[in-house]
Amino acid sequence: MGQLLPWTSPERPHTTLLIHRLHLPCSQHPYSPPQLWRRRLSSPASPHPRGTMDVALLHGLLLLLILPVLLYRHSATFHYFCKVTFFNIWVLTMATLLSPFAAIRGRCVENMKLLCAAIRPLKHLYGIKIKVMGAEHLNLKEPYVIVCNHQASLDVMGMVEVIPKRCVPIAKKELLYMGTVGWACWLSGIIFIDRQRTGDAIDVISQTLRVWIFPEGTRNQSRSMLPFKRGAFHLAVQAQVPIFPVVISPYWDFFSSKEKKFTSGKVLVGRSGLPVLPRIETRGLSPKDVPELTETVRNIMVDVFSEMSANSCRDWPAELPLLPSTGATKGTDGTWHEEDTTGTSD
Repeated sequence: MGQLLPWTSPERPHTTLLIHRLHLPCSQHPYSPPQLWRRRLSSPASPHPRGTMDVALLHGLLLLLILPVLLYRHSATFHYFCKVTFFNIWVLTMATLLSPFAAIRGRCVENMKLLCAAIRPLKHLYGIKIKVMGAEHLNLKEPYVIVCNHQASLDVMGMVEVIPKRCVPIAKKELLYMGTVGWACWLSGIIFIDRQRTGDAIDVISQTLRVWIFPEGTRNQSRSMLPFKRGAFHLAVQAQVPIFPVVISPYWDFFSSKEKKFTSGKVLVGRSGLPVLPRIETRGLSPKDVPELTETVRNIMVDVFSEMSANSCRDWPAELPLLPSTGATKGTDGTWHEEDTTGTSD
């Protein structure tokens, strides 16, 4: 039997048996009350495990806050995706917030004003300066068709700067199913049609409205323009309304989805401009004239786009190249000149 210790009692013999089995004197046992008391008095208090975890968690949170800032400043790819993501979130948020107000009025072209107002702040947030030239050509009360080149989603920022009153874009039908964005576009009167159908757009033209069409049919960031779809020109010929081409300058200096580049500092130097070119009449034309009309408009827009590309690093000139109307000729300086019917030339 082990020795009976002072702090044990006959009613609690388990302490005595434990010390006996360990073959240690009670005074040297590490877990005896005297030893435990001495260790508490002699050893310094160890840091609390929970405090260590709190410090590590704080460091982790600081790293999570600092890392995105460093990546945004030093990684062009991360910078690109942040701006594109913000663009999409902005559009989705504005569509969600404004849709109830537009729904009060119902599907109406006047709701385009709300849509344009929601998009315009983006140019300031991104530092993009947009200069519109030739907008006076659109000051007409009659209906017409606007055709514009299509480079990226950023085109909507240029479109809302120049789009006239009572004008609606024609969009792919897939946009209608993009949640609140599609709902907001539908409430704004945007026309969702199949590429081969123009009946809905002709109905809009008959209501003394204007339509905005991207005849390339898809986004294009190449050095030229894709072949134009003929739907916009069939529409203009069938409705016997004029065509107004709009050329958006290239985004190469500050935006490229292939190179994952999206900057704002360079835009103020090589800023984007939107020349609205003079009208092209379609009165008297028939469907058989559509192929030639399509190719003629495309070639002229390509020429203007090429000249704008060459001037992308300089300020825009006071007068941009004009689209030729009947009898116009191209001068040696590369600009279009109207034929003077009185016998003089400009």
